[in-house]
Amino acid sequence: MTKRILVAYDGSDLSREAVWEARNQACETSNREIHIVSVVKPTGPATNAAVSHSIGDEMAENLSSEMDELKEQVASSDVGVITEVIINKVQENPGIGICKYAEEQAVDLIIVGNRGLGKVKKMLLGSVSNNVVQHATCPVLVMK
Repeated sequence: MTKRILVAYDGSDLSREAVWEARNQACETSNREIHIVSVVKPTGPATNAAVSHSIGDEMAENLSSEMDELKEQVASSDVGVITEVIINKVQENPGIGICKYAEEQAVDLIIVGNRGLGKVKKMLLGSVSNNVVQHATCPVLVMK
């Protein structure tokens, strides 16, 4: 049986620590996967959907390259790492996207920071970690 750990990543120092905590947690079993997931919430003028989606796409692209670097650092022959950037609906809390991904991938544990203060400040804030804790169908570890 594969142990799957999802890390909600926003580029902050705390979310980087969460990635390494996932690596430590993954060492407890032989078959393991770490899913590093970022949820981008499009921002921009509410009246111009094209601009809003363009900003979301740019944020996703920036995070993807950062997450690829993390993947190289964390992955090894005994730990698989999957990275995913999800572009969320404008009005939806990113925690919903995290929980949905966790259910679809049969994740065993979600690790999330209690506040996101990284390069993409609007992605993971206290309300997101609270949303994940309230709606996740698996255990959640909140990093402080």
